[in-house]
This record gives sequence, C-alpha cells and structure tokens, in this order.
Amino acid sequence: MEMEGKANGPSEGRTGRVDGPTNPMVTPLLNDLYQFTMAYAYWKAGKHNERSVFDLYFRKNPFGGEYTIFAGLEECIRFIANFKLTEDEISFVRDSLAGSCEDGFFDYLRGIDCSDVEVYAISEGSVVFPKVPLLRVEGPIAVVQLLETPFVNLINYASLVATNAARHRFVAGKSKMLLEFGLRRAQGPDGGIGASKYCYMGGFDSTSNVAAGKLFGIPLRGTHSHAFVSSFMSPDEIIEKSLKSVDGSSTCEDFVSLVQTWLSKIQWSKSLRGIFGETNQSELAAFTSYALAFPNNFLALVDTYDVIRSGIPNFCAVALALNDLGYKAVGIRLDSGDLAYLSCEARKFFHTIEKEFGVPGFEKMSITASNDLNEETLDALNKQGHEVNAFGIGTYLVTCYAQAALGCVFKLVEINNQPRIKLSEDVSKVSIPCKKRCYRLYGKEGYPLVDIMTGENEPSPKVGERILCRHPFNESKRAYVVPKQVEELLKCYWPGTSGKQREELPPLKDIRERCIKQLERMRSDHMRRLNPTPYKVSVSAKLYDFIHFLWLNEAPVGELQ
Repeated sequence: MEMEGKANGPSEGRTGRVDGPTNPMVTPLLNDLYQFTMAYAYWKAGKHNERSVFDLYFRKNPFGGEYTIFAGLEECIRFIANFKLTEDEISFVRDSLAGSCEDGFFDYLRGIDCSDVEVYAISEGSVVFPKVPLLRVEGPIAVVQLLETPFVNLINYASLVATNAARHRFVAGKSKMLLEFGLRRAQGPDGGIGASKYCYMGGFDSTSNVAAGKLFGIPLRGTHSHAFVSSFMSPDEIIEKSLKSVDGSSTCEDFVSLVQTWLSKIQWSKSLRGIFGETNQSELAAFTSYALAFPNNFLALVDTYDVIRSGIPNFCAVALALNDLGYKAVGIRLDSGDLAYLSCEARKFFHTIEKEFGVPGFEKMSITASNDLNEETLDALNKQGHEVNAFGIGTYLVTCYAQAALGCVFKLVEINNQPRIKLSEDVSKVSIPCKKRCYRLYGKEGYPLVDIMTGENEPSPKVGERILCRHPFNESKRAYVVPKQVEELLKCYWPGTSGKQREELPPLKDIRERCIKQLERMRSDHMRRLNPTPYKVSVSAKLYDFIHFLWLNEAPVGELQ
C-alpha cells in the first residue's frame, strides 16, 4: 500500500530563520576533540580571527564508478544557521581540555556564532566529481575549524548513500518502482532516517520508514510480513466477513465464501487444471483478512509456504473476489527463491486468469521482489529476464555494503589572502590551493565535458571561446575546449553578514528532480557499471602554473651527502 507524504523543505519564515538540524544530536559538540584544542591554540596565539578559506571535497568516486551525488548540504546550513555553544557545552569542553586553558578562551566560545562565516556550495542533488570543492567555507579560522567535523560527517554518508541509490536506479531502469526497505538493517536510528532521505533524493520512489515519511514528505510503502500469514490457522478465525462494494451500493455478507468459490473456479478451470492442488488454507485466511482490512490496497506476500502451488492461486482467488465488488488488487511480493523464474511464472498465471475469466488488466498485476537485493542481483535479473515491476531494497543499499565511506576531506587553501597547499608523496593527496571558482563546461550534444577550476579573480570561461583545460598534476594531460554552455557550480548558500544574495534551500522533491535530470544529462560511458570512462576534472593554465610554483616553493629541498 502507498501513502503520499507532504512536500517538505526547511521552513524559513518571514524572519529568514532556518530550522535547526533534523537530528538534535547535531550540535557544536558533534566534533573531534582536536578541533577544540586547535581553536584554543589559535586563540592563545592571537590567530583565531584570521580569515581562512577551506575546501570540502573528496578524492575518488565510490563503488568503482565515475560519478557521485552531492547530498547533505541542507543539514550543514541548518547547523551553521543555529550554531551556538550552550553554557553546559562550554563547561564540558572546559573539563575535557587540559587544565591550563585560560578563562578568556571560554568567554570567547560564549560569543561565537557563524555570522562571520560564508558558505559557497554546489547545489544539493548535483552530480559531482573528485577534487572539485563541494563546499568552500570562509571565515575566522577557529570558528571554521569547529565546522569541519560536523560538515564532513553530514556530507560523507549522505553523498555515499545517495550515490548508491542512483546506481541502483541506473541498473533497475527508469520504469521500475524502487522501494527503500532498509530501516531495520541500517546503522542505528540516524543511519535509517538519513538513508531514507538520501535514497529518495538519489531516485528511489518510496520508503517503508514512517518517521522519514513524516519528516521529509517521502511517499510510504508497505504490506505485511510472513508473521501475519503464519499467525492464521484457518478461515474460521475470520469473524467479520462482510465487505461493502467500492461504490457502497451493495454489501457482500460472506466475503470468505466468495473467495473460496473463486479458488474452486481457478482450481477447476481448463487452463490451470493440474498446476496446483490444495492450497494452504491458513495462508488463504491471512490474505482474505488482509483484503478485508485494506480492500483498496491489497498486496500479498506469497512465499510463506509455496509460491506457485499456494501463494499465487490464493492471491488470485482473493483478488478476483475483490474484483467482483469493484476493487482492484495491487499485486504480490516475492521475498525468496528464484526471483526471475517465479516472477515469470506469476505473470503467466495472471495472464491465464485474465484470459480465462475475462478480467481486464489482471495480467498487469504488480510484482514486487525483495530479499537482499543489490546492484549485482538487479543486473543479473535483467540478464536472465524477469517480470518484476518493483524492487524492495534494504541492507546492501542503506549500509553501503560495497564501500564503507566516501572519504571527504576539509583542507585549508588560503589564510589572510595567502594561498596554502598541502603536499604529500601521494600526488592524489596534494591539495589545490587558493580561493577558486568552479565551472562545468558542456559540449555541443548537451553533455558535460569537463569541470574546470580557476583562480577567483580569473575571467570566467565563455561560451564559444577556446579554453585550455589542464590536469592539475599531470603536465601531459591537457585539452582545448570550446564550450556550448558554461555553468558556474559554487553558489552562496550562507552569506553571513556579507550582504550577498543567499540561495534558497529547495524542498526534497525538487532536489530529487535535479538529481534525476543531471544523471540523464551524463554521457552513458561515464555511467556504465563496468569500466566507466573517467570524467575530466581540470584547472585553468594560470592555476596550473600557480599550483606548481607553490609546490616547488613549499617542498623542502633535499641534500645529498
């Protein structure tokens, strides 16, 4: 059965006030201790108000793929919009730090908020790539340092699970319903709530998670479990047997008998004779009882005893009885066995019923499959051929079983207008210095060709103008691009007191729509499961020269003895 949720969005009243984080545990103390020790050391050195610029980005796409979905931005903005340490929190920080910290530092903590911070970000739900900043955070260094851990925490899992959902959607295809059933297997309550939100963003249609439905307006779906089926012993347990017709014009006084009549008709029909014998009567009682409770949303779990010999015939008997009263059953769910084979057999059975008893549309009855599904099983089902309309996916989706974390990092790129670089023997870990602007360049067929980072004061790329795009670290990798469309990626989502125009935080449905549209614009070779083509991320020629100048300047020169 399905329940539509209300559309949601962060409420910003007339005052422009942003709601606090969805999870009340997201406070300034949701942090690593070293952020507070650094804040004290900055304060002690008189550096705490120095203007800093940090980039939040990731180094490698997850799941062996070549794209990522950016998620978690709204929660970051909710966090900084309400950032304030309480007396109780300050007291705990005081007890946690070494006893030598001066009282003045705790007075400083009492006074801080994020009014001097600016956040520029790529729109949530966008397709993003390694090294390109998802967020650029500017502000007093001690305050921005206290945002690092919460921001990385809020974006890491959100982006990972949204990407996982998008990959499942890509393999399943556009026409299939995808239902997120992961709450019971998620990593704790917050993992469950976050998974429901970000799987919906990544392209899933609904969730079984009632709390997420209430919080985020996600459509809800659910039927019944094996326990409901096995809790019945016989049809005699059904006390209230009457059911009104869909238009209320008549009442069937004994719906149980009507179901039994239909079961007998199916059993003795020419086309189905010999396919099954006696079905399980306790299962039939459960289905009948469920149909009496939800005549408009009857969907039955058919694998408790035997799918072909009991579950499907019992379902059809109840569905045909409902049909007599003007109701239309939804379909069946398969939760075990050979899903490809069973779905095809079920479809054949439905086709025979439609033909034999002249019930229009019966053949198109929905078939939902669940049972530890993942990307690989969806791919295998597609190759085998199946008749499944909807997939209920849980464990592998919400736990991101194929990869534990995205690996976002938060690196200082500028302090007091002076660019900074982080060096490493591992080139992939070298940071790209200075405050940057980021653009996506599109080709003549409408696909994105390359993302390019430039210095903040460089002129922006122009449509129809040839631009040299360079790999940040590999001097031989470069290409000229003449873009047909140029999109600036970083927008101001939190201006602090700078007076800049702030981007609105859209409702979740709009973010989901953006995600789906962006994925449709990607070239298919970037999207494929096996050996996808890497998407190009580049820097301007000027920024390339500057990175390598700074690299040589900052790297210590060895001496041979």
